[in-house]
Amino acid sequence: MSNLSNGLGLSMGSLHFLSDAETRSISPENFKGEKGKGGMATIKDGERHPARDLGQGWKISPNVTIEKGETFELANIKGPGVIQQIWMTPTGTWRHSILRIYWDDSKHPSVECPVGDFFACGWGKYAPVVSLPICVNPGSAFNCYWPMPFKRRCRITLENIGLEGMVLFYQINYALQPVPNDAAYFHAQFRRSNPHAYKQDYVILDGVKGKGHYVGTYMCWGVNNNGWWGEGEIKFFLDGDKKFPTICGTGTEDYFCGSYNFENQATKQYQEFCTPYSGLPQVIRPDGIYNSQMRFGLYRWHIMDPVRFKKDFKVTIQALGWRSHFRFRPLQDDISSVAYWYQTLPSRPFPPLPSRDDLEIS
Repeated sequence: MSNLSNGLGLSMGSLHFLSDAETRSISPENFKGEKGKGGMATIKDGERHPARDLGQGWKISPNVTIEKGETFELANIKGPGVIQQIWMTPTGTWRHSILRIYWDDSKHPSVECPVGDFFACGWGKYAPVVSLPICVNPGSAFNCYWPMPFKRRCRITLENIGLEGMVLFYQINYALQPVPNDAAYFHAQFRRSNPHAYKQDYVILDGVKGKGHYVGTYMCWGVNNNGWWGEGEIKFFLDGDKKFPTICGTGTEDYFCGSYNFENQATKQYQEFCTPYSGLPQVIRPDGIYNSQMRFGLYRWHIMDPVRFKKDFKVTIQALGWRSHFRFRPLQDDISSVAYWYQTLPSRPFPPLPSRDDLEIS
């Protein structure tokens, strides 16, 4: 195995191979990830700091505050290299903290997503997520392990569009190393439809041009009717497909690798679950007062079965339940999604994000 493949293809089976990759890490204790320059912050004169009796090197700068309306640059890395892990724990309203990632000096982002949704925790409330590329751990620790190679530059920002300041602890671990020409760039795009249009397929992703492969879906599904809501089929339109897709699923819970309403047959309740590749980590149940609707968080990672395309790509899913006399009913639910994929550059600009009010969970 070459040093190059080891650096980009880490697994238990490759950890024993040597590599010339250079490990680096960015955090508030080393904003630029520079060698030998971590933990150098000092206390300002007169500052009442928890480390005032200890001095430099004793947790002087563990976090940053991002004021309302401010965009903070988390990382600006000169390549080539690969982002290997991102950890962060943001305060405030997660839907109002917008994560963006730019590759190779592109003017538009390849990742643009509310921070909670990006980390498969989109309802603004903690739920444990245990999967290969995304983990959410107590109390609100977001972890991402999607490998993100880049050739010239990686720039990561977080914008606070909320009405109050927020505090962010974060760490971005990466390697500086050569990147092969056939390495694609990571992308993630958020969408929301609330309420969803009647008799219209929900669009998870559209407008993709280039060569690549689709690697995952996260969805927040807020149900606005009684009864089962997951009869809709997911459809993947590949390379010129028009009215009919190449891949058509059999139902919503089937796509997320569950069955029969995600129901625990013993308790007759929805059953949360997490696996390496799929899960229903969050079920928010009505409380009998103001939280009146059922809400679900679901993920499906195409790590072992990526959906490959050569020219263009689109993904939709139907919002479909039941009405009387054994008939399907198109639903008008609150649906949000994040699509994850890799593709060649340049990629196309994303549709505008919803406004702050339209992002809000209510």
